[in-house]
Amino acid sequence: MTDIPKQTLSELINNIKTKKISSEEATKAFIDRSEKSRKLNAYITDSFDRAIKKAKQFDQNPNFDLKLPGIPIAVKDLFCTKDIKTTAGSKILNNFIPTYESTVTQNIWNEGAILLGKLNCDEFAMGSSNETSYFGNVQSPIDENLVPGGSSGGSASALAANLTPVTIGTDTGGSIRQPASFTGTVGLKPTYGSCSRYGIVAFASSLDQAGPMSQNVKDCAILNEVISSYDEKDSTSVDFKRGKYSVELSKNIKGKKIGIPKEYRVDGMPKEIEELWQKGINFAKDCGAEIIDISLPHTTYALPTYYIVAPAEASSNLARYDGVKYGFRSKGDNLIDMYEKTRSEGFGSEVQRRIMIGTYVLSSGYYDAYYLKAQKVRNLIKNDFDEAYKKVDAILTPSTPSSAFKIGEKKDDPVSMYLNDIFTVPVNLAGLPGISIPAGHDKKGYPLGLQIIGKAFDEQNILNIAYSMEEKINFKNKIADWWIK
Repeated sequence: MTDIPKQTLSELINNIKTKKISSEEATKAFIDRSEKSRKLNAYITDSFDRAIKKAKQFDQNPNFDLKLPGIPIAVKDLFCTKDIKTTAGSKILNNFIPTYESTVTQNIWNEGAILLGKLNCDEFAMGSSNETSYFGNVQSPIDENLVPGGSSGGSASALAANLTPVTIGTDTGGSIRQPASFTGTVGLKPTYGSCSRYGIVAFASSLDQAGPMSQNVKDCAILNEVISSYDEKDSTSVDFKRGKYSVELSKNIKGKKIGIPKEYRVDGMPKEIEELWQKGINFAKDCGAEIIDISLPHTTYALPTYYIVAPAEASSNLARYDGVKYGFRSKGDNLIDMYEKTRSEGFGSEVQRRIMIGTYVLSSGYYDAYYLKAQKVRNLIKNDFDEAYKKVDAILTPSTPSSAFKIGEKKDDPVSMYLNDIFTVPVNLAGLPGISIPAGHDKKGYPLGLQIIGKAFDEQNILNIAYSMEEKINFKNKIADWWIK
């Protein structure tokens, strides 16, 4: 089958189980396409030789009861992979080879999947465009001049370009949903505590959450079923009854109440985004849902709250990278000089900016004024959602305030870059699940996404709404393989 990389995850699973194709054939097909797609800069590290060896082993002794039997998958380079380099897109971890596996990736390998390699990302997941990576920016398969979004830009680019059938990213303030929207793919940020954070290089511990990225909602449900699990190694992991998300997927959402928050109609929002949102509302009505206007008054303060909480936690988490135990080390005249040179040379400018912001808001005299106040506002934002969910089952918003922007367009304007997360950040602050689905194109033909936000641990409901709307929208990505050698 020459069209293997164009197949969905569910199609690949079925074809391998029915022996229409072998795991080795599938793996080689994705490797061949990835080799021809180096221009995208989606990979940081590949493990192609190891993947072919694993695929051959699977074919010799197949287990078709597994959920991902012999399926080749590339993952974001923020997940620690045993004996395979994990950089987090940073110079400071350029030589780091973990001796352990993240729980999320281990869950994937336990179900029969095979690692293709590690995908590019913004340094320590800090960015909205994949331009902060030490290994260079990723190009979008939509257009060579566009960013793929961030921080999971390499994951989104590889997925949209059919270099991997599905993938995983991490979402701290929108880093799965925003790149999914920019590339015309599906991205789910699960409820905080649903997927283990063990073995994920930390950015902001109270916000980070792993999640699936896929071509369609069904594939998203399959992968979420695999990666969502309780983990004793993660103190924030929540032990709840997880559903069989793909098995229980339903297009019947008749009678579901979907809220439309008036605060998301921000000043200066492009007309195309407003029109897309209205189309989404109409699609939801066509699927049998009831539309209800709601208010989330404190979401106005979500972005400044996030950019206090996240950098504060980042400054604490990144203190461990001092050149002593592991990672990059610079030579210094003494210990303090070595610390300073290691961190100034090892971290990029965006990471340094956030460390400095975080250190400032946690410092004596400013902790109460900034960090403590931000935590109080965060609680108010969560309370707004709790009140809304007394009236509605889910909330529908745009995923991003615009389509993908050009490489370099916002690199020197951090505030403009941060505004990309305006619709996604409240979800992380409240610890809720949110999914972005492709819903249309702007006048340039670039993808636009809609976001569905659910109650805590109610992933099945938002997957069902997304599944129902996906059929009505019937989105087709406009990709011409311009990057293929």
